[in-house]
Amino acid sequence: MPETGAGDDEPDYAEQISASASVHKNAWQRTLDDMKAMADDLADEGWDVVTIGAGHTAPTNPDVGDSDRFGLVYVVPGNEAEEFERAFERGEFPKYRVFRNEMQGRVFIVTQLLDPESEQAILIAGNFEVRHAAGLVKNAIKEDEMYTHVQKLDKTHLGSFRHEDVEKFFPNPEKYTGYGVEFEVDSDGDDSE
Repeated sequence: MPETGAGDDEPDYAEQISASASVHKNAWQRTLDDMKAMADDLADEGWDVVTIGAGHTAPTNPDVGDSDRFGLVYVVPGNEAEEFERAFERGEFPKYRVFRNEMQGRVFIVTQLLDPESEQAILIAGNFEVRHAAGLVKNAIKEDEMYTHVQKLDKTHLGSFRHEDVEKFFPNPEKYTGYGVEFEVDSDGDDSE
């Protein structure tokens, strides 16, 4: 067995990912189950509900991309894109609810987008690593708004939603300050950079 030096007691990143894989898989399944239960409750109340389990979720911001957009970008499977587009065209979606949980450095999230006038609801589930969200949190606090973007794998944009309450997505924004993106959060939750 090779000799190890000082500092080798800590598992490396690949080992951490491997150890967390089953925990994340179970958390993702619970997130999808929760979304299904929410959809059933809304359908019982008379809502027309579309549910989407994103194939990939990316916190994005202008510091790392080639556009000014920021928010959570959900990549939807091709077979769910048309259903999303039909629902998106039916409403304005002025109401939203955010349900989130964190598990071993990853956020699991369900966003309900609601249009009471048409009784159309879109529920989107996704997950992302906390360490990749710092730039998004910085920009969202600075602009005092947050966005949900939906696109296909080939980056075809399907729709976006604007949200006024950043803290529904990031209830403790100060926890994101330790991931290589410098910003400060004052007691009002404002960016004081």
